[in-house]
Amino acid sequence: MRKNIISGLVAVLLLVSCKNDKKLLDSLNNYNISMQDKGYHFGDQLNLPKDVTENAESITISFGDKETSGLTIDPKFFALGDNEVTFVIKTKGGETLNQDATINVFAKNPEKQMDYDIIAEYPHDANNFVEGFLLEGNTVYESDGLDGASQLIKYTLGSTTPIITEKQPAEIFSEGCAIAGDKIYQLTYKSKIGFIYDKNSLKKLSQFPLPNVIGEGWGLTYDGKNLVATDGSNNLYYLDVNDPSKVVKTVSVAGNKETYDKLNELEYHNGFIYSNVWYKPIILKIKPETGEVVGKFDFTKITDENSQGNPEHVLNGIAFKGENMLVTGKNWPKIYEVAIK
Repeated sequence: MRKNIISGLVAVLLLVSCKNDKKLLDSLNNYNISMQDKGYHFGDQLNLPKDVTENAESITISFGDKETSGLTIDPKFFALGDNEVTFVIKTKGGETLNQDATINVFAKNPEKQMDYDIIAEYPHDANNFVEGFLLEGNTVYESDGLDGASQLIKYTLGSTTPIITEKQPAEIFSEGCAIAGDKIYQLTYKSKIGFIYDKNSLKKLSQFPLPNVIGEGWGLTYDGKNLVATDGSNNLYYLDVNDPSKVVKTVSVAGNKETYDKLNELEYHNGFIYSNVWYKPIILKIKPETGEVVGKFDFTKITDENSQGNPEHVLNGIAFKGENMLVTGKNWPKIYEVAIK
């Protein structure tokens, strides 16, 4: 009888302990959910619920291959945007509890609304599904997509007649491109490869496998040291220009109140990266070192004029002509030159 009583007491204690553990995890989960939209900024403290902190011997945050016991949004551990983490709680009762969470980190300062004036318009071949768009001198280098219609072309700004056309195999869907020295680097959408061309002749020199971390090729630019690629997420992938299969670093992008995923066509200019956002008529001005969005251009009017109701004819072309920006899009009949105020 005594043995049965002891067994019963142990069972009751375990049941109470399990209920307390569930209550603690539910409390932590509710807190994390409540903070997802509000988010954090670097330097903020994680003010976890009292019933969590009072019943915890220790709390650590795990990022997979690293962890911290400091409940502060520290840039050594957190990146801008979505951070997938696991809270590891050792309770005063000797239990170890795990709670997965997403911690959103936003830029501290609001994005500046960038004003501009349209100062010139140029013709653009409306048959071209623009994926990459570059200007060097008065020469445009353009990568056009779609299966069976992908190409790399070179033409003079103001003309729609290519000087040189390099057609892609039917199975290739071309994406972003960048000039580095005397070479043009070009991504592909889902083929997991990139191409390198001679800039003058557009003759293909070689190809390379995309890094495994890049699921799809989207945008590409060159910052004078590294290639910078996008894959439809909110990440900028810095690639070794001498070995584009190697990721040098990854920088996540976010604004003051939102994470900007679907980063697409890129352009590096005067220390900043400019990126359009797929399906949105905006271009972001991004600090490359931190991923902080410091400015935003609204091109709704010209997007509406050129898309003609087709949702696929999105803004997707950024280049610079001196200090002025050139803007175009998929199957747009025009290129716009805008002076930034």
